[in-house]
Amino acid sequence: MAEGLRERKKQETRIALSWAAVRLTVERGLANVKIEDIAAEAGVSLRTFRNYFSSKAEAIAAREVDRSLWVAAELRARPSDEPLWTAIRASIESGFALGETGHGGEQPPDERWLAGIRLMVTEPSLQGEMARASAAAGAEFADAVAERTGTHGLYPRLVAEVVGSIRAATTAEWLRADPPRSMADLLSEALDLVSAGLPAPEKH
Repeated sequence: MAEGLRERKKQETRIALSWAAVRLTVERGLANVKIEDIAAEAGVSLRTFRNYFSSKAEAIAAREVDRSLWVAAELRARPSDEPLWTAIRASIESGFALGETGHGGEQPPDERWLAGIRLMVTEPSLQGEMARASAAAGAEFADAVAERTGTHGLYPRLVAEVVGSIRAATTAEWLRADPPRSMADLLSEALDLVSAGLPAPEKH
């Protein structure tokens, strides 16, 4: 019991640090944020930050890994008789916010927040960390699919790649949609389309 509480507290601290790093970077720009600022924003010591992350970029990219760990854990916990894509959808929808409130999750984002995110994702140091985070996230999700379906090899990897593509496509659309749309709505639409087999839209 105590071990479980400690692990949950550690995970909460990691999520808080990562989300603080994102918020401050969006507000100020990556070059204007120090790791001391991130620690203070999350209400922990600088030493605690260094126990979790080696850089600002790693802290920001950790949200991708942590979100996937959450979704994979949720997938493992879904009822075994639930259809795979029903379980995947429920798992994704339960974990996409990951401690975030506002800023385009359930409601469309404001333009200032979007502008900050657009600038943040162009940072070369962050792009490298995000690529590593994406690879780790995909591997974890593929493992969860393999366990749930009793398969190995191509199938779980293919499902993980599809889910990764859903998240990448919805994020890209979220950043450029005019008028802005919420991430929740975009995820729901993307999951609907994939679950239906990506039927060709009707021509108008």
